[in-house]
Amino acid sequence: MTEKYEITPNLLKEKFIDFYGNKCADNFSESPESQSEIRIFASPARINIIGEHIDYNGGYVFPAAIDKYLYCAIRKREDSKIIYNDLFFPGTFTFDINDDFKFDKANDYANFLNGILSCMKKHGISFPCGFEVLIASNIPSAGGISSSSALECGFAWAVNETFGFGFSRKEIALMGQQSEHEFMNVNCGIMDQYIIATAKKNTAELLDCAKIEHEYIPLQCADYLFVVMNTKKQRKLADSKYNERRSQCEHGLAELQKAGYKISNLCSLTPEDLTEAGKIIKDEIIFRRVRHCISENARVLNAVKALKENNLIRLGQLLYESHKSLRDDYEVTGLELDTLVESAIAEQGCIGARMTGAGFGGCAIALVHKDNIKNFINNVQAAYKKVVGYEGSFFACSSSDGVYEVISE
Repeated sequence: MTEKYEITPNLLKEKFIDFYGNKCADNFSESPESQSEIRIFASPARINIIGEHIDYNGGYVFPAAIDKYLYCAIRKREDSKIIYNDLFFPGTFTFDINDDFKFDKANDYANFLNGILSCMKKHGISFPCGFEVLIASNIPSAGGISSSSALECGFAWAVNETFGFGFSRKEIALMGQQSEHEFMNVNCGIMDQYIIATAKKNTAELLDCAKIEHEYIPLQCADYLFVVMNTKKQRKLADSKYNERRSQCEHGLAELQKAGYKISNLCSLTPEDLTEAGKIIKDEIIFRRVRHCISENARVLNAVKALKENNLIRLGQLLYESHKSLRDDYEVTGLELDTLVESAIAEQGCIGARMTGAGFGGCAIALVHKDNIKNFINNVQAAYKKVVGYEGSFFACSSSDGVYEVISE
C-alpha cells in the first residue's frame, strides 16, 4: 500500500488522467464527448448509532452516513475492457465486460466490484462497452465503519448512473447485499449497504430490517458530536466470527420455533419474552446471543424515542448499555474496543460510547461535547496506548447524504 493522504474529487480527477490519459481511446465511433467524460461519485462511511448484530435477526437498527468518503472516478471505454486501479493500493486489474465473473482471492478489492457486475448481469443488464475506474478512499479500511460497503455501493451507483441502468437506491443496497452473499461468501445483513445508498444529511435512519423499510429521524445532538475511535486492529469480516454468531442466532430461533413460537426472526420477541425463552434454550451461550438480540432491539426503539425528546443523556446511557451487551452476551468486543469505550466513558464531556460495526476490532463511537473533543481525543489516546501498546485514530464526524455524483466545479 502506498502512503495515504486526504483525497478530494478534483485531485482524483487529475490522478485519473495521469492513469488513463485525457480520453480512453484516440477515436470514438459515436458520441465522443459523452464517451470520454470522467464522472466522479462519492460514497460515505457510516456509523451505527445503536442496534448491532440484529439487522440479520429482523431487528431495528439506527445508522447514519458520515462525512468520510470513498470516491469512484469512472469513464466509458470504446472497447469491452474493464480496468480497475486504486490510488492507494498498487496494481492494475483488467477484465472484460463479457467475462463470467468469479471470486478469486488474487483479485483483492476487485472482487467487490466484480461481484456487483455479476449481480447486475443476473438482473438482466447488458453492457454496451467497457469502462475504466480509479478508486480512492478516506475511509479507514477494515475499521468497522463499512469501507467495503462504501466500495460496493459507490461503484454500483457509479456504474448505474454512467450507463443509465435505472436501479433505485434501495435496489443498489440489495444488490450490494446479494454480492456479499453470493460472490464474497459473507452472510451479512442489509444495514450497511442500505444506509450508504439511501442516507440523507442531518438524519439517521430507523431501519426495519425485517420489512426493509425505513424512517428518517432528525439527527439533532445540540452541542454534541459523534467521535469515531478506530482501534487500528485490522480484521476482515469474512475471517471473523461473524458467521458463527449468525449461526448461533439461527440455532436459537430454531429452538424457539420448535417449541411453538410462531416467529420468523428473533427480534419479533420482546424483553418480556426472555424468561420463557430461557426455559426453552438450555445452552447458555445460545441464550446469551438471543438475549442480546432481543434487548438490543428494544434499546434501538428507546434510543430513537430519547433522540426525539432531545434526551441526549438517556441516549448516551443506551449506547453504553449496548456495548455491555455486545461485550458480555454477544462477545464481539475484545481488549481494544473495551479499552476505548471504558476510557471514553471516564472522560469529561462524554455521555455515551459503544463499539460499532461487526466488532473483533474496528471502531467504537462516543458522543462528546464539542468543547471537550480535543482533550477527549488526547486523553483517550493516551489511555488506549498505555493498555494495548499502540495508538488508535480518532475523528469527529457529521452526517452525510448517501451515494451521490460529485458535480465538477
